[in-house]
Amino acid sequence: MIESTKAIVLHQIRYSDSSIIIRIFTSKFGRISCMVRGMGNRKAGRNKVLFQPMSVLDLSLSYKESRSIQTIRDFSPSYTPAAIWSDIRKCTVSIFLGEVLTSVLREESPNEPLFRFIENSIRYFDECSEDNANFHLVFMARLTAFLGFEPSGRIFTGSGYFDMLNGKFVNHPPAHRHFADPEISAILSELFTSSPEEANKIALNGSMRNAILDTLVNYFSLHLPGIKKINSLEVLRQVYI
Repeated sequence: MIESTKAIVLHQIRYSDSSIIIRIFTSKFGRISCMVRGMGNRKAGRNKVLFQPMSVLDLSLSYKESRSIQTIRDFSPSYTPAAIWSDIRKCTVSIFLGEVLTSVLREESPNEPLFRFIENSIRYFDECSEDNANFHLVFMARLTAFLGFEPSGRIFTGSGYFDMLNGKFVNHPPAHRHFADPEISAILSELFTSSPEEANKIALNGSMRNAILDTLVNYFSLHLPGIKKINSLEVLRQVYI
């Protein structure tokens, strides 16, 4: 059956000399994998860039629910994040977030509000010309609301602890080891309630930014046990030292 849908590219892998497989999140089918043929010739050069992470496409698919890999019949750019691809930091962030989303999004489970959130975040990040070093942090913090483990009991005083195991902010250290110290907890509390614009104003050095990132990755891992290793995590840490 031929289907049309908007899609966000998350990740791509080489399949053969002339084909790639892309992981995409679509507005109609959720997360799916697709084969893209004809990527081995010179004429395909202009199209290859459209399949970079965070590209937004309009697709025509030969879709069959029983197939694990769908076939793209036609595609066109819906939004091209040129600034992301031309900026090494933004590009590194997009690769990292594409890996995270590939791992945490359920296959063939459409979620229109989540799709809009990701698409709007891409547009903001691409167009943002001011300091955006905290974007990946606030994106992951806000993503928890769509994945079902947004924390409760928010604090703002810096005197509490983020209990990652139970997903809440508490006044005293919990009995288990999965919690963040008061300094990190206070920043996380801000991130969970901030817009990207507000998050940009949170002053963090590279060391603290990476500590926050590690805490968020651990939080995701606790609540999504099947999450895969994020290969680009170490590269992202180096970019924001």
